[in-house]
Amino acid sequence: TKEQHHKLIILGSGPAGLTAAIYAARAILQPVVVSGREAGGQLMITSDVENYPGFPEGIKGPEMMDLLKAQAARFGTEFFSGDVMDVDLSQRPFKLTLENKDTLSCDSLIISTGASARWLGMDSEKEYSGRGVSACATCDGFFFRDQDVAVVGGGDTALEEALYLANICKTVTLIHRRDEFRGSKIMQKRAVDHEKISIFWDTVVDEVLGNPMAGMTSLKVKNVKTEKVTEHPITGL
Repeated sequence: TKEQHHKLIILGSGPAGLTAAIYAARAILQPVVVSGREAGGQLMITSDVENYPGFPEGIKGPEMMDLLKAQAARFGTEFFSGDVMDVDLSQRPFKLTLENKDTLSCDSLIISTGASARWLGMDSEKEYSGRGVSACATCDGFFFRDQDVAVVGGGDTALEEALYLANICKTVTLIHRRDEFRGSKIMQKRAVDHEKISIFWDTVVDEVLGNPMAGMTSLKVKNVKTEKVTEHPITGL
């Protein structure tokens, strides 16, 4: 193992981490970005970004991340791939241990490890990610305008996303594995009362169906009490 010392290390290579790198590099802090196993953050699984200023025609998520990385590199940012396995913040300099057992030390550390979507863990879900399956209603809802979509979950996030989509989509089906929501009462009432939202209680997603050309075309769900499986013409999940 070997140890390298740097003025500034940035954990994470999503938009926040790379923006920090651009500012730090221009301030001659010679930042190092540890990108994580999947560089680029959640934008790498976003098809079209249409809500970011400066791109009137939209831009692909991976393309945007390539541009941000190139901009950070232009000013002298150094990049390390892989995950950080351990961080010692008990004393200065801070110490980070990488997957390959190398250690990095730094005077300052910016943590921009971001968030990760909670997926259901199905192969068919991965297959249609970006082609009907999304983890962000506000990011991708526009692409499902006037379509029949479904939202999985029973907390505030699921209820908020369902209500947001109800303003854009033809219908919204809330799929929840239990027989009651765990979200706040006000959000529950809004969802239950909304004319465009229907609810499948005691239900889980069984399979996302579609084809390579059209993307997602329907959704199979299973009632956890009766074990009955039904298919529905839902084109967004």
